Amino acid sequence: MNKKLLATAMLLTLGGCASQPQVVEREVGQFDLKLGMAPTRSMAQGLVSPTAGSTFRGGLDLTHTSGLYVGQWAPSMGILEGRPLELNTYVGFAQPLIDDTPGFELGVIRYSFPELENRDRHEYYAGINLAGSRLGGALRSAPGRTDSTLFLELGSIQPLDVGVRLKYANHSMDDPRFHPGGSVRAFNDWSLNLSRPLLGVHLDLTYTDSSLSGPQCGVYSGQNAYCESFVVFKAQRSLF
Repeated sequence: MNKKLLATAMLLTLGGCASQPQVVEREVGQFDLKLGMAPTRSMAQGLVSPTAGSTFRGGLDLTHTSGLYVGQWAPSMGILEGRPLELNTYVGFAQPLIDDTPGFELGVIRYSFPELENRDRHEYYAGINLAGSRLGGALRSAPGRTDSTLFLELGSIQPLDVGVRLKYANHSMDDPRFHPGGSVRAFNDWSLNLSRPLLGVHLDLTYTDSSLSGPQCGVYSGQNAYCESFVVFKAQRSLF
């Protein structure tokens, strides 16, 4: 059975549980098995996760009691026009935080497109959790470019009770990208997020920026929604 038929069969199996929750979890001996219509895991302290899914999607995740895990997620089954079959396959090891012993994780995820040539890419990741702070790093290798990202969450900073998250990334292309004023072969971008609960309202302030500006932004392809300096403020309150 080829990969596309296997992925389609998996979708049909999950589709039979459409009225059930998006993730079904079962214990199989020393393994924890999850089947779902949504990704069941994120890696490197949330820095890495399988790609977003289309209408037809499905996946599985198998975790051993030792901390070793493997999984596969198909964000697209290749059924819809213009959406080729995509398989995200990962393997890793995670050790949870225990008392004063740091929790850590490392692994690799492969994004593959069986129907397309020269589109497959790998992402290597690692993470650590200690005393309320989390650090994650990832290195993605794709045809024509390499992206490295570092994520740091400091938890709640006292006495202001402010949560702090930082993300910094470097992007390097094998060939330069041209814009009206010249060319770009490497650039950086970053973000800073501050959050705080206040009187039942969750306040969230995010600042993003990159090393590119002006005409250079025409070739921007980083982690931020905007190339140049941008600030977003949100206030959310749960009604129930």
